[in-house]
Amino acid sequence: MNRNILFLFLFSLLMTVSGLATMPPLDRDEPRFVQATKQMVETGDYVDIRFQQASRYQKPIGIYWLQSAAVTLSGKGAEAPIWVYRLVSALGIAVAVAAIAWTGANLFGTSAGLAAGLVMAAIFATAFEGRDAKTDAMLLACCVLAQGALAQIYLASRRKEAVASHLPWIFWAAQGAAILIKGPIAPLLSALTVAALFAFERDWRWLAKLKPARGLALVLLIVLPWLILITWKSSGAFLQQAVGKDMLGKVAQGEESHGLPPGFYMLTYSLFMWPFGLIAVGAGLQALNRLRDDPRLRFCLAWYIPFWLLFELIPTKLPHYVMPAYPGMALLIGWLLTLQPQDANAPLKRWQVWLWWSTAFGLAVVTVGLAVVCIAAPIYLAGTFLWWSIPAAAAALGAGYLAFSRQLQVSLGRIGAIAVCAGVAYGLLFGIIAPSLQPLWLSPRIEAAVSANRPCETTVLASAEYHEPSLVFLVGTKTILTDVDGVARHLLDDPACALALAPVGDEKKLTDLLAGQGKSADRVAEIDGINYSSGDRLSLGLYRMTR
Repeated sequence: MNRNILFLFLFSLLMTVSGLATMPPLDRDEPRFVQATKQMVETGDYVDIRFQQASRYQKPIGIYWLQSAAVTLSGKGAEAPIWVYRLVSALGIAVAVAAIAWTGANLFGTSAGLAAGLVMAAIFATAFEGRDAKTDAMLLACCVLAQGALAQIYLASRRKEAVASHLPWIFWAAQGAAILIKGPIAPLLSALTVAALFAFERDWRWLAKLKPARGLALVLLIVLPWLILITWKSSGAFLQQAVGKDMLGKVAQGEESHGLPPGFYMLTYSLFMWPFGLIAVGAGLQALNRLRDDPRLRFCLAWYIPFWLLFELIPTKLPHYVMPAYPGMALLIGWLLTLQPQDANAPLKRWQVWLWWSTAFGLAVVTVGLAVVCIAAPIYLAGTFLWWSIPAAAAALGAGYLAFSRQLQVSLGRIGAIAVCAGVAYGLLFGIIAPSLQPLWLSPRIEAAVSANRPCETTVLASAEYHEPSLVFLVGTKTILTDVDGVARHLLDDPACALALAPVGDEKKLTDLLAGQGKSADRVAEIDGINYSSGDRLSLGLYRMTR
């Protein structure tokens, strides 16, 4: 088992390494996280969380500390490139993969654990989040560790066996770390799992094996020191913004333009569980039909279903919100391997057959869609045909083909082949194809233009209209996000060193503002492209005062 866990840990890192360095910062969330970390390194203040001068209190401190550690260990300090920050996410996914293999092996056997680990390493959700320097990958690691320990404690109680002494400590340490990373998500997941098990069994007694008194003390020891410091330093603003605005606001109404009706996660399931979504649904339906017979299946279903249902009801929706539930389905794929073929492929009920075929349709749509994106995106967005698109599309089609099996039970060898095909597709898509779409990556091109035309070491850029966080991370913390009037003032205030960015369409207005002061500016570079965050086509000019 230990050898399998090490293999899966390294396999997961291999699956996510491509694209870590070549993908530019992904607006808007990732640059907000990494810029806040960068400012911690620049200032030496590891308590407060800020994006430029504004407080950033939507999430706790945990991910910033982890990213700061990566930056410090890199030896590059505040100049560390984006891939250093992303290493934390890649590590988080690798820990989650190893943890689900550990859980699966203890619940269903070594082969089941290996299968579950391969699934978690190869689904689209983990492939994307492992390359994105945010909270979700490391949160997933904490959730799987906590749920894995909880599952083993629960199963030992059902079997009337002694609980290994380390399991409660793993559970509570993971809960504390998860709270420090993203608030109450992991405790919510475990609470919903326990509540679902109680609704089925009407038994709370096994929870005593969690040793809640000492466990809660450990959680408080992990969380309270920073919480006290930030509450004091922010005069209570952190709790007001993080709890009152961010968390409760998302529950009460759609926040950040992400309000969507129930059913969203059903529609996005086939993408974010690709290519294993269909196999997982087949395993889940067979587990549902055996719910009363096996407490292990009850736990896996209690892991997935309540969490998914709750987030379908919450108005604010983003695809990664339900990622902590996916490991429960990965475990069921491993479980199905342990059955005899005639049992694993037992006939489904009519509504289950309909659900299975609906998911098969989703698998086909996503597979073809990914293949088309690999080929068409460079042609449409960059005006060029990329030869790497062919093997990427072929790998995506291969993964989808192998994942479509009329038999619900899929062999371990086939699961491994699907994972490898998906890994090749991800590697080429995130490592080569996406970075080649130059019109999408305005901020790196602006940064290159600024570097080529920087008149002074102390040059500061002021930008009108284009206010993406990636620009601040790449060009510098002092970057000024303003309007055309602000750009003109910036050039006038520092005529020798200032640079300004403004839409070419506003060049006349900028010229007139400067002419009113008897000055003029030259356009030294032009950057055309698409701001994918807003969908706007932009033509931006880089200006400096006429010498």
